Amino acid sequence: MNIALVGMPGCGKSTVGRQLARQLGRDFADSDAEIEQQIGCSIREYFDREGEAAFRDVEQKVIARLTQADGLVLATGGGAVLRPENRDALHGRCTVFYLRSTPEELARRLRHDTQRPLLQGGNPLFKLRTLFRERDPLYRRTAHYVVETPRPSVPALLNMVLMQLELAGLVDPSQVPATIGHG
Repeated sequence: MNIALVGMPGCGKSTVGRQLARQLGRDFADSDAEIEQQIGCSIREYFDREGEAAFRDVEQKVIARLTQADGLVLATGGGAVLRPENRDALHGRCTVFYLRSTPEELARRLRHDTQRPLLQGGNPLFKLRTLFRERDPLYRRTAHYVVETPRPSVPALLNMVLMQLELAGLVDPSQVPATIGHG
């Protein structure tokens, strides 16, 4: 079974996913990186040139393909849950973790980011609050587990995800680091 991470932009999906894959000896995929490889340019460029609907079409195909793999840790783009087909593919073919952060915390983390098309210009905190209101219910619907990420370190987040996987019987306890109370 694959493991997928969903959540708002900047919540740590790629960073945690990469380390989780390393810890579990699995392959890692970042759907946004896969999309950029497929379209041959940055998501921001594609978004600006082709529009959001065209980007979401590519994203849907990439998520369908990645969720067909086996034993993968997948970090998704922040808007991946907007399409029902993506929510169904993720929930049905993966154990999904929603890394949940507040818009205020995300604004702090992303204050210098220039690569996320939906956060450029204007008031990023307002945009994050709007996106959060829209997406939080979709992330919850897609996820099997919600991990609150107010200000934890990456190792703490990783340990929370690993602990949930162990408690669910989805990973061997020997793969879970001693820092969460084993060993």
